[in-house]
Amino acid sequence: MYLSTDPVPKRPRSLPLYKTLLCFACVAILLANGISLLRNLDAIKAANSLQDQTTRVTEELQHLNLLVTDAESSLRGYFLSGSPLYLGTVNGAPAQIDSQLRKLSALLADNPSQQKNLAQLRTLVEHQLQMMNEALTIYRDGGLKEILTITGAPSEGDSDEIRLQVVIMLKEQNELLNARSAAFYDQYRHAVILGLGINAAAIAVLLLFYQLVQRSFAARARAEEALQAANEQLESTVTRRTEQLSVLSRHLIHVSEEEKSRLARELHDEMGANLTAIGMDLATVGEQLRTSRPDLAAMLGRARATLVDTVQLKRRIVEDLRPSLLDNLGLSAALQSYCEDYARITGLDCDVLIDGDVDSAGPMHAIALFRIVQESLNNIAKYARARSVIVHLAREDDSLALEVTDDGVGIAPDALARSKSHGLLGMRERALLLGGKLDVERGVNGVGTCVRARIPAIGSQAGSLALMPPDPSPVMPAVGSGDLGKCAA
Repeated sequence: MYLSTDPVPKRPRSLPLYKTLLCFACVAILLANGISLLRNLDAIKAANSLQDQTTRVTEELQHLNLLVTDAESSLRGYFLSGSPLYLGTVNGAPAQIDSQLRKLSALLADNPSQQKNLAQLRTLVEHQLQMMNEALTIYRDGGLKEILTITGAPSEGDSDEIRLQVVIMLKEQNELLNARSAAFYDQYRHAVILGLGINAAAIAVLLLFYQLVQRSFAARARAEEALQAANEQLESTVTRRTEQLSVLSRHLIHVSEEEKSRLARELHDEMGANLTAIGMDLATVGEQLRTSRPDLAAMLGRARATLVDTVQLKRRIVEDLRPSLLDNLGLSAALQSYCEDYARITGLDCDVLIDGDVDSAGPMHAIALFRIVQESLNNIAKYARARSVIVHLAREDDSLALEVTDDGVGIAPDALARSKSHGLLGMRERALLLGGKLDVERGVNGVGTCVRARIPAIGSQAGSLALMPPDPSPVMPAVGSGDLGKCAA
């Protein structure tokens, strides 16, 4: 079955329809609330304007009435005392009264009913001023007696009519103000009811939004919980599989070492004995044919030389499979011999430092440390471009501590994260097989690479796979065979 590798087209993400409608509803509510506020402001402005107009009309009418009354009082004072000082008020009254009438006409321009009342008031005032001028003329011609014979009812009647007309206009202006105030109150009451409705709608929309947000939050929380559960399950599966692979890797290392040891013994014992016997036979036959058949003796000599080379090859294979010095003379001698051969072949300066009794380590400990040193030195020779190497093995309390350092280019920062890094993984698994650990890092001051391994020196039972607990630490990224030097490079 083939799976399609075409990318899945992404669906355009858009806001759901009900959420879009809710957004439009919120906008409409806000617009309605704004319009209602503007209308309320206009109504308040009109009411304040009418209140100001009524106040000014009242003041102007009272001032007009006061001007007429002052003029009458001053005229009577002139008649009684004859002092011309009273005539100043009388002579200035027409101009002031005309100015007041113009002001009232401007204030009442939008009210036809009050314009009619103002026209009547103007007629009464003009008639009153005319009567006062006539009385003043009569006083100048005939004196006080002539005035007393013609004054009385007409003048007093005009003054009363003027005051009555002022009262009528004030009353009508107040009635207009009251009517406008009642209309404004009704409009304001309707606006308040509308505002309450708008607020109720806004609260309903907010509650609906809150419910939607709460549902979205709950759905997101459920998705996060499901994702967390899946992650935990995945981590558990990965941890379990990692432990299984780690155990399998250690088992393979254990089996591999046992197989190498068995094969080395067979090669050394059986194949070595056979090659030795063949060599002895060839030497005997060659001696016998040296005089009678020198040509055949020469051929046997070449065969014997080839046999010697085969014995050397067998010896190298046996040493690679299982160093004989490791079993015969111990770990210290095996490391010394291997590092001397390594320095001679590679031309690098390789120093070995041994501290403490390291030869008392069990066979599994010895072969594990030897393989770690062997793998590290091979990688340094291939990739590190180093000039010197130091191998330091020490016995520290109840453990064996190993350090292999070089002065090469150093390990790359991302080397441990590369795939197919089986070399480091193999060294680490060898350490874990014995309950130890292995770390690879940059050298001192960032120069070169340092491989550190620490293995408990408890005895050979530590090498038993059945007694070894699984390692809870994460598996080190694998590095390929001979990859330690590649990391350093």
